[in-house]
Order: sequence, then C-alpha cells, then structure tokens
Amino acid sequence: MFVDSHCHLSFPELRENLPAIRQAMAEARVTGALCICTTLEEFEDVYALAEGNQDFWASVGVHPDNEGVREASLDDLLERAARDKVVAIGETGLDYYRLGERTVADMEWQRERFRTHIEASRRSGLPLVIHTRSSSADTLAVLDEAGQGATRGVFHCFTETAEVARAALDRGFFISFSGIVTFKNAADLREVARFVPLDRCLIETDSPYLAPMPYRGKTNSPAYVPYVARQLAELKQVDVEAIAEATTANFKALFGVAPGAAAAA
Repeated sequence: MFVDSHCHLSFPELRENLPAIRQAMAEARVTGALCICTTLEEFEDVYALAEGNQDFWASVGVHPDNEGVREASLDDLLERAARDKVVAIGETGLDYYRLGERTVADMEWQRERFRTHIEASRRSGLPLVIHTRSSSADTLAVLDEAGQGATRGVFHCFTETAEVARAALDRGFFISFSGIVTFKNAADLREVARFVPLDRCLIETDSPYLAPMPYRGKTNSPAYVPYVARQLAELKQVDVEAIAEATTANFKALFGVAPGAAAAA
C-alpha cells in the first residue's frame, strides 16, 4: 500500500471530484493521504476532509508564500492542532523565489511566521511540514534557533541539493519526494533521492500540482503517488513493494497514524 504524505484535496479542482479520486486511490492501492492546510481561512475545509474520510488526516498552518491572509498566532495553531485528526503543523518554512524588488531582509515577516509554527510544533508535539524554496540556508538557520532536537518533521517536495538533504537528515528530518523526481530534467534530484536513506524517505504528490510522468502537465492526484514510488524503487534498486512498505512505515513513525484500507467515497 502507498500513502500520499502531502496533497491539497481542499483545492477546488480536487475537492469537486473527490468520489472519483477516492475510487482511483483505491484502485492504485493508495490507502491514506495527508491533506495540507495553507491558510487559516481554508483550515475548516481541510479538516472536514480528514474528519469525513477515515484515511485522510489534516495539518494546520499558513504557507510561507501566502500574503494578504490571516496571520496565524501561536494560539490559533495550538487550538487547531489539538483536534483529533490534525497530525502536523504546516506547511510552513521560507520561500524567497518571488522576491521581486524586495531583499532577503524584507522577508523577516516570513521568518517570524516560521518561528511561530516551530513553536507550535514544539508545544503541540506535532511534526513540521517544511516548504523551502530559494531559501535553504535561512530555513536551516531558523530551525537551528530552536535548538538541536527541538523540532522534527519533513522537508516536503524536496528539490534542493544533496548538501541540504544531508543537513536536514542531520537535524532528524525526513525527506519527501514528489513527481518532480520523475521529470526528465531532474537528474540531479534523482541523485539526491538515491542518497537519502530509505528509512528517511516519504512520497507525495503535492496535488493538484506536479503530476509525475507520464501525466506531467495534467491535474495531479493522490492516485499518482505510486509513480513516485516506482522511480524511487528504480533508483534504489529495490522492489516497489519495499518502497511502499518503508514509506508507509515512515509516515506512521512521523505522524503517528497508520493508513488502512482506502474505500471509494
């Protein structure tokens, strides 16, 4: 069985097709999914998915790149983190990809948002789901402010270098690979995936984005996460069932929940 450790089923293009997606997941042996929150405004929709589907879970957080949305206080995060099917804080982190005319110094609001999420992780005991783009040095630095071993979690949709992967692993984090690892121009990322130990790997879709080959450019779905697993199996020269077993066990170890048998809604 497979589990999608990061997807956005609350987004309209997926939420409106949930019965078909559930059916496709069952046929692909995808037996669980973590539904990721990116704003407080969408949290109730994300949580409703988790509450209404046995093998869905939810996170709570404000994506680092979201502006013009409600800022999450520590109390906001902790109140929602206490709900039964919330298993993670995030997605959170830093994203300097769209700086425009701004400088890195101007992004202190992102770093402050990240610090709030880290503190919520520490107090709630829930792992962080970390997004980092064009910002890995600062992402690691802000994590280090919390102290070694103070936080745990996953660097999701990993696209950074082997050096960044090693730094994340050294800090006790998991690394999650998305459909990007199947892209023809992702040779460097495949080398990183080969390097990351299997007992520290997760797989995800980040759907509705980043559909793996051969669906690149189309709407992604949790049913496509086995394509990521097959790529990892090829890189690590193991059977795809070994990838399914290991990444599902890793999901359970990190988030404290065990996917069961998915059923069509």
